[in-house]
Amino acid sequence: MSGRIVVIGAGIVGVSAAIWLRRAGREVMLVDRGDPGQGTSYGNAGVLASCAIVPVTTPGLIAKGPGYLMDPNFPLFMRWSYVPRMIPWLVKYLGHANDRDTRRIAGGINGVIGDSVDQHLALARGTRAEEWVVESDYTFAYADRAAFEKDSYVWTLRREGGFVPELIEGAAVHEYQDCFSDKVGCLAVMKNHGFIRDPGGYVAALAEEFKALGGTFRKADVKDFTLTDGKVSAVQTTEGEIACDQVVLTTGVWSKPLMKKLGITVPIETERGYHIVFENATGGPTVPVMVASGKFVATPMAQGVRCAGVVEFGGLDAGPSKAPFELLRRQVAETFPKLKATDEIEWQGHRPAPTDSLPLIGEVRGTGVFAGFGHHHIGLTGGPKTGRWLAQMITGQRPNTDMTPYDPQRFAG
Repeated sequence: MSGRIVVIGAGIVGVSAAIWLRRAGREVMLVDRGDPGQGTSYGNAGVLASCAIVPVTTPGLIAKGPGYLMDPNFPLFMRWSYVPRMIPWLVKYLGHANDRDTRRIAGGINGVIGDSVDQHLALARGTRAEEWVVESDYTFAYADRAAFEKDSYVWTLRREGGFVPELIEGAAVHEYQDCFSDKVGCLAVMKNHGFIRDPGGYVAALAEEFKALGGTFRKADVKDFTLTDGKVSAVQTTEGEIACDQVVLTTGVWSKPLMKKLGITVPIETERGYHIVFENATGGPTVPVMVASGKFVATPMAQGVRCAGVVEFGGLDAGPSKAPFELLRRQVAETFPKLKATDEIEWQGHRPAPTDSLPLIGEVRGTGVFAGFGHHHIGLTGGPKTGRWLAQMITGQRPNTDMTPYDPQRFAG
């Protein structure tokens, strides 16, 4: 089959798939209701976090959850009016908070992101996007060795997955990065990681590379598929019908209604994420830092230092809440007392969270529609590899990976 492929969604996954398909010589149209790289891909923490293989749903989460919600200093928020709508999802999500499922999920995530830096460089090298990719350490900041050891379950799984930290303690912490308060006394440093200096600019530059390769972009909102004898033959958009032979669906949490039109109800929720950019910042870190106590990441970027984190459940329609920004500011000030900025810019977006924390990657029921969404916290990190896998599947190659964990049919009734 060599007809047109429509890629729905111009975030990191969609643009990556579009580039790899064009490099394979296929005719590709990229479709998005907005400009490339300006949705969820715009607002992430920017880390190429290859070691981020352990899901949130670790053993003990069910018992700890109520305490997290009641703790004003814990970065978990809930819009209570939305809770009844998310109970079915929440029950399934928490059902994975056991050792067996955690290890299974960690293995699946590792398959997507374990070689993230190499995948980003393979995608971007020699293009106008390459300047945004920085190879660096990725550092986890703790109060002391005891606080680090409280995370021993997570670090054991990381070590088993091939990610072994270098520990830095005491005075050596400030020799490594002279930006921390005295509340940080232990660093777990991961080598061979990286970050993106401007995620939105990076994806936009990749989209320009796609166009330079002969790909086309159309701004439109996709509403439905046309199936002929069980195979996709067109997509229906707000700007009219687009004929095609295959489709790649990479619209994050917004993929759910389109999947339902193919007969699969995906148990996926939006995990509302927040960030603040401290513009033209001084006194911040020069490598990405995960602050364990606050569960936020501080990343040096072209615009300043971006501090991203916080989990809020409250659906797609409500606007940003004030409390997550206030908490994030307090935690940033406590961790980085020397941080100064000319301005602060707030952002709130939507992470796509399937109940099993694994993305959906692969063809949907033989329709010619290929899913590539649901990456939860690893969308930027795993986007290029997911896009490469999708291109391989569509062009008749076989990914050198067991794709079973990502099968979109796993949610079929």
